[in-house]
Amino acid sequence: MGFKIAVAGATGNVGREMLNILEERGFPADEIVPLASRRSVGTEVSYGDKTLKVKALESYDFSDTDICLMSAGGTVSKEYSPKIGKQGCVVIDNSSAWRYDPDVPLIVPEVNPDAVEGFTKKNIIANPNCSTAQLVVALKPLHEAATIKRVVVSTYQSVSGAGKEGMDELFEQTRAVFVADPISTNKFTKRIAFNCIPHIDVFMEDGFTKEEWKMVAETKKMLDPKIKLTATCVRVPVFIGHAEAVNLEFDKPITADEAREILREAPGCQVIDKREDGGYVTPYESAGEDATYISRLREDPTVDNGLALWVVSDNLRKGAALNTVQIAELLVARGLIQPKKEAA
Repeated sequence: MGFKIAVAGATGNVGREMLNILEERGFPADEIVPLASRRSVGTEVSYGDKTLKVKALESYDFSDTDICLMSAGGTVSKEYSPKIGKQGCVVIDNSSAWRYDPDVPLIVPEVNPDAVEGFTKKNIIANPNCSTAQLVVALKPLHEAATIKRVVVSTYQSVSGAGKEGMDELFEQTRAVFVADPISTNKFTKRIAFNCIPHIDVFMEDGFTKEEWKMVAETKKMLDPKIKLTATCVRVPVFIGHAEAVNLEFDKPITADEAREILREAPGCQVIDKREDGGYVTPYESAGEDATYISRLREDPTVDNGLALWVVSDNLRKGAALNTVQIAELLVARGLIQPKKEAA
């Protein structure tokens, strides 16, 4: 007997990717129910070779549903996730609504799988921010080996992190440049075509943006509260795939060769690091792939026990949909959830 899975926000970029990944990975589901707001009811979405019709989240009864993959935004999640959890359905939420709640585990399965058992307090599990997810996958094995003291990270984040509107804006602005049309700015604060914007999410009082704060808070929650981290998050004119330039300072000595071998054996990581033209991974190559890619590994001579590296991943997959499905797989693998129909 398989599970009944609901996907809330099924018409969005991440929701559609969740449906694709559930089918690709052969998740043990007997029934998949796509959900969205009332205005999307009847919209068709794909699940493998099947076409499913979207139902309304507002009126859906979760009492016989095992897991809800929630990608409908923070406001919707704040309202509906507790209600869904109380009906006995486990919510795996992709928004920032629950990430910092002490009663809600924040999970990257390659990093802190044991923490998933805390989901029973609210029946909610949080998925981290896309830029944090790929970072901690690369940091975890290195932290275990030599203890990370400090992280300095600069991100190069694709427009898909801002949803379909972000991707549409890059496309329309790029087209406008080539045909000499006026350029309009709606989703982003400045023109994104052929430009970089050092501003993601809202500004906070200390001058950092909320996206940068998320990376600090989430890394501390999942990996180690003692790690010092500072981030500069930048939106770049790339459709899919986030890249990060990362500088690390360790408590213990570690060479680039040692780090390379550790990461080659680490779950979720793929090292492509040839010191030659093209011997590294770019966001373009990461699109559609599950791995977190690590390139440009080298020792940083400006600090004791320092390393520098380049981390790239598909933000719609590992940064969102894939990680959410992996959490669901973790619940099943550990026997933490049973199909309600089977239990009945």
